[in-house]
Amino acid sequence: MAEVRLSRRDAPPRSVWALEQAGVHPLLAQLFAARGVRSNDELDDGLARLIPPTELLGAQAAAVLLADAIAARKRICVVADYDCDGATACVVALRGLALLGAAAGTLQHVVPDRAVHGYGLTPTIVDLALALGEKSGQKPALLLTVDNGIASIAGVAHARALGLDVLVTDHHLPAKEGELVVLPDASVIVNPNQPGCGFPSKNLAGVGVMFYVLLALRSELRTRGAFSAEQQPRLDALLDLVALGTVADVVRLDANNRRLVAQGLRRIRSGRMQPGIAALFSAAGRDASRACGFDFGFALGPRINAAGRLSDMSLGIECLLTDDPARAAQLAQTLDTINRERREVEAGMREQAEAMLETLMPEGDAPPALALYDPEFHEGVVGIVAGRLKDRLHRPTFVFALGQDGLLKGSGRSIPGFHLRDALDLVTKRHPGVLKRFGGHAMAAGCTLAEEDFDTFDGALQQVAREWLDAATLSRTLLTDGPLAAEYFNAETVRSLDAQVWGQAFEPPLFCDDVEVVSQRLVAEKHLKLSVRHAGALRDAIWFGHTEPVGAKVRLAYQLRVDEYNGQQRVQMVVEGAG
Repeated sequence: MAEVRLSRRDAPPRSVWALEQAGVHPLLAQLFAARGVRSNDELDDGLARLIPPTELLGAQAAAVLLADAIAARKRICVVADYDCDGATACVVALRGLALLGAAAGTLQHVVPDRAVHGYGLTPTIVDLALALGEKSGQKPALLLTVDNGIASIAGVAHARALGLDVLVTDHHLPAKEGELVVLPDASVIVNPNQPGCGFPSKNLAGVGVMFYVLLALRSELRTRGAFSAEQQPRLDALLDLVALGTVADVVRLDANNRRLVAQGLRRIRSGRMQPGIAALFSAAGRDASRACGFDFGFALGPRINAAGRLSDMSLGIECLLTDDPARAAQLAQTLDTINRERREVEAGMREQAEAMLETLMPEGDAPPALALYDPEFHEGVVGIVAGRLKDRLHRPTFVFALGQDGLLKGSGRSIPGFHLRDALDLVTKRHPGVLKRFGGHAMAAGCTLAEEDFDTFDGALQQVAREWLDAATLSRTLLTDGPLAAEYFNAETVRSLDAQVWGQAFEPPLFCDDVEVVSQRLVAEKHLKLSVRHAGALRDAIWFGHTEPVGAKVRLAYQLRVDEYNGQQRVQMVVEGAG
């Protein structure tokens, strides 16, 4: 386990004071200020405060393309992705286009199979979309990518050569050749991260980009006289899906994304949601009336993702697309079963990986970066395992599995200070031809290579890590919000905190206090259960996945949770680290 250093976030006093003066609760004012909020305006989650779609490059051109296609009753095929962001973006596209007038029978969708087709709009997927159209009697005239396409140079070229229009909606970084950005020759591209786009929030998820395209399309149709402002379709009915995909994709929750998520949560808590969302809450054993971002990231999102990892993402899309509650419930149960299987596969791979680590680091010192491969690894969960190992060792980590095409498919997760995609770019410059394909972001990336090139990649990645990382970066730092006053240690505080929108780059509160350990024992042989004295009172605490005992006096970094057992509620410290 990597050494942990506890550090306190800085909450500028002026910001705290301004928020308190605006009526924000003192504890929330402290927490928000420590996350960069300077005024109460930033906390206004009204839809009117969303950045307008006119600022998103390509959104207006996309609206014209789609409006013309709807008017001409052309068939539109949505090309989805096999994760939760791609699935929700696909459903938002299909539901939204239908709301805005696309005729019945003119919409279809296709989902790549992770193991068979790979990622994005490949030439094979273009041919598959055409074949699906032929079966139903009408070929698509327009391919609409969601959460993919920005790097699909060959696929877009193939579609255009066949006479198809292509609308790319994506949020990933474009491909590069050397230092030059290369864009596909699509009819229109909508992506806040494409060159020349001044959209203030570069952090939209794929589902957020698609939602913005629908906002622009509604405006275009209103201009064409399709409906008035008073009679226009209510696109906010899609915000439960937008919120789920945004949180599940772990994009930065800037002010704009927090508004999208807050609006989606508000709808769900009031019972206004797609049948599939309601069914997933039920299958996960979560209470939709108290929905929070945690539910999206750790309950609903993994069940949707499991379909794309081990089975067929069409199941997840159908669950979110059906209007039949009984069918939604059936599909949600199927997704729950697949997710249980995913957990078992992941647990087995983690055991294998940790055994490999014992061989790689017999003295217990981890190298500056890790690359692991075993022929038994499952391609669908390499990213999850990489993330678990990264969290445990605080090292950039890649895990590889053997794909059906005989190549190794790797997924990586990184730590602050190590831009994973840039590292892959440097590896491919130093070792041309080793990486067949690569792409991603600072904190997550993927690549494909031949089995015989694995050792070369491993050495090259470690070399980049030795150059870029120092001892300070390689030690894990937990940012905390400092001590929690005794008067806030109650269920009301937990409910207040759970009602807020927390997530990537707007992390949930993590308090830090010195406590006296009264007793400690292992639960289920893998969790440390503690009774501690904090501010003169006895508190329950649990440290999940931790088995080493702690000292009689220790500083704990913890979140607050309400533990419900036999109808009784107790506030509990959920420990994240100790210093």
